[in-house]
Amino acid sequence: MDVLNTFMTWIFKIRIGQIDNFKENPIEVQRDIFFDLIKSAKKTQFGKKYGFSDIKSPKDFDRQVPIHSYEQMQPYIEQTMKGEQNVIWPSEISWFSKSSGTTGSRSKFIPVSQESLEDCHFKGGKDMLSLYVNNYPNSKLFTGKSLAIGGSSEVNTFDINKNSQYGDISAVIMRNLPVWAQLARTPSLETALMSEWEEKIEKMARETMEENVLSISGVPTWTIVLLQRIMELTHSSNILEVWPNLEVFFHGAVAFGPYRRLFEELVPSPSMHYMETYNASEGFFGIQDQKNSDELLLMLDYGIYYEFIPMEEWDSDDPKVLPLEEVELGKNYALVISTNGGLWRYKIGDTVKFTSIRPYRIRISGRTKHFINAFGEEVIVENAEKAIEVAAEATSAIVVNFTAAPVYFEGADGKGAHEWIIEFSQAPTDEAIFKEKLDATLREVNSDYDAKRYRDIALDKPRIHFAEEGLFEKWMKSRGKLGGQNKVPRLANNREYIDAILELMK
Repeated sequence: MDVLNTFMTWIFKIRIGQIDNFKENPIEVQRDIFFDLIKSAKKTQFGKKYGFSDIKSPKDFDRQVPIHSYEQMQPYIEQTMKGEQNVIWPSEISWFSKSSGTTGSRSKFIPVSQESLEDCHFKGGKDMLSLYVNNYPNSKLFTGKSLAIGGSSEVNTFDINKNSQYGDISAVIMRNLPVWAQLARTPSLETALMSEWEEKIEKMARETMEENVLSISGVPTWTIVLLQRIMELTHSSNILEVWPNLEVFFHGAVAFGPYRRLFEELVPSPSMHYMETYNASEGFFGIQDQKNSDELLLMLDYGIYYEFIPMEEWDSDDPKVLPLEEVELGKNYALVISTNGGLWRYKIGDTVKFTSIRPYRIRISGRTKHFINAFGEEVIVENAEKAIEVAAEATSAIVVNFTAAPVYFEGADGKGAHEWIIEFSQAPTDEAIFKEKLDATLREVNSDYDAKRYRDIALDKPRIHFAEEGLFEKWMKSRGKLGGQNKVPRLANNREYIDAILELMK
C-alpha cells in the first residue's frame, strides 16, 4: 500500500504546475476560457439569440447578453429537461443537479453537461487531493478509503424519453465517477445513493465502521450524524478509536466555524486536517490551498468564466459588471458565471470578497439575500415569509416582525435547529398549531430543509419564542437604529441579532 500511496501522490502532484500557471497568468487563462465557451455555444439556441457569432471580446458579451437570474434561465432549462438538446450547450445534457428553489419553485434544476462533469466537478475533486498532498507530503491518504456522503438521484420525469436523470450534485458526481475513484471510496454506491436518510445513515455506519477510512468528504451536518451513529454502534468515545488513521475532512456547502469545536471533540487529534472547498450545483469554484489560511483559491481553468457585480450596484436596473482584472481587495461582489454546462451570465446568489489578487483568493461573504444555510438547508426569506403567512392564517394571528437564526450542534450528541423570535399584534389562538404549520410549510416549500428535517435526524423542530408587541422596536431603539431604512434581518446565518433580542426578553 505504501508503494501505491507514493505513486498516487506523485500522480496528483503533477497537476500543481498547471495550478501555478493560472495563478501566475489568471487573466490570460480566463480569456481563453471565455473564447472557448463562446465558440462552443454559438450554434445553440441561446447562442443564436444573443449573437455569439458576433462576440469578439468580453465587452461585446457584456453589451449583447443580459445578466440572468434562475427564473430567466428557467425556460431554457425546462426545454432541456424535456429532452430538447442544443438549447444552451452543444453537447448532450442528460444530468441535472437539483437544489433548493427560488421564489417561484420548490426546487431548481441545474444542467450538468459531460464537460462540466469532467472539466469542472471531477477536476475540482482531483485538485482538492493534489493541493492536499502537496501541502502534506507525508500523507498516507491513498493507503485506505475515502468516505463520501452523497445524496440521491432519480429518473427525470419531465423527459418524455426518460433519457435523463436529476439529483443532488453529490449523487450526480458519484454516479459518474471513473472506476479507480469508485474503488477508493466507501460505502458502496448503492448505499451512498439511498434516498431514505434514516436507513441510509444506519447502513453507511455499519458498512464503513470496519473500513480503514483516511478521509471524509461531505457537508458537516450529515457527517456529524454519521460519526455519532458509528460511535454508538462501536461503543467508542471518539471516532479515532474506529478510524485511527483518519487524517482529513474535506468540507463545504456551509460555514465550518460553528462546527469546528464539535469536530475536535469527535476527532481529538492535533494532526487532523480540515480543508474547505467551494463547490455547488452550478460548478466547482474554489479550494483552500494554504495550510494556515481558510482563504479559497479561485479555480480559473474549470470551464467557468467569472464576472462580478459590486454589491452597491446589485439593485440597479443596469448594474456595472466587472471582469476578474477589475476587482478590488476587500469589496463585496455578487458572483456571476458563464459555464460549460450552459449557464450564461448567471447570478448564482453568492457574494465573495477577494483577500488576494495575485493569486486570486476569496472568502464567501454571504448571499445576495438574507438566508439560513447553517446545515445545507438554504432557507431564504421568501420561504420564511410563506411559512409565517400560512401559520398566522391558520391561527388567526397577526405577525408584526420576526427573525430567525440557527442553533448549532450542542455537544457530541446534540442536534441543530432553527430558533425564531416572532412578535404579534394579535397572538395565535393555538401556539402549538402555529409552530406545526410554520415547520410543515417550510418543509413543503424547501426540499433541502425537508431533507434535513426528515425524522429529526439532522435538524430538529424549530424553537419558537412568542414575543410581546413592541420588542423589536425596543431592540432597534437600544441600538440607535430606530426609524429610517433600518430593520431587523428576517434571517441570519449568525446569532448576533437573535441573541441580543433574546437577552431583552429575559
